[in-house]
Amino acid sequence: MEMDDHVEESKNSAHESEKQSGKKNHKKYRRDKPWDTDDIDHWAPISWNADELPHKQLLLEESSFATLFPKYREMYLREIWPVVTKALDKVKISCELDLVEGSMTVRTTRQTNDPYIILKARDVIKLLARSIPVAQALKVLNDDVYCDIIKIGGIVRNKERFVKRRQRLVGPDGATLKALELLTECYILVQGNTVSVMGSHKGIKQARQVIIDCMKNVHPVYNIKQLMIK
Repeated sequence: MEMDDHVEESKNSAHESEKQSGKKNHKKYRRDKPWDTDDIDHWAPISWNADELPHKQLLLEESSFATLFPKYREMYLREIWPVVTKALDKVKISCELDLVEGSMTVRTTRQTNDPYIILKARDVIKLLARSIPVAQALKVLNDDVYCDIIKIGGIVRNKERFVKRRQRLVGPDGATLKALELLTECYILVQGNTVSVMGSHKGIKQARQVIIDCMKNVHPVYNIKQLMIK
């Protein structure tokens, strides 16, 4: 009973302070988290060991993802598909290349024991569809590598302006893009209306900001200078 009275009092005091300031207090329900200290790296990849699991078959239902690929990628995908199949077999994921529909499909199997690996496999086929070389795309299966496909087509309406800003992002002989790759420690590929980025969470976030700013008419050199200072 005393506890309820204390909660009611704190709510009333928070409500009164809101009235006085005229602003909403978004932190009134926040509580201290003594277990959550500054020395914890929340983005650190957690290792996955299937041998320590009590049950070998974890997944109850099949999960699958499919993505379409452009016509000009068909010949390349046909050549490298055995390499993709071999890499995905190691992580117990089955894959299918449909040349009639122009699609790639990945799905879990009865042997799949890592529930997150299907999302990594989905990223692999998305990257392959966006002209990433197979050796680079398969790196996303590692725990510490992530990817992001940034859509830049809808940011600028004028076609000529869009082409100029996209070229500005690449720079003379790809120098600007190379500098951005070195500073963010990411792999970046500009292709059509999208930019594919592979790397750590922090690097992808930084690269995405520079790319979006570039398409909004902020020269990438300014952002690159800021990254160099950091």
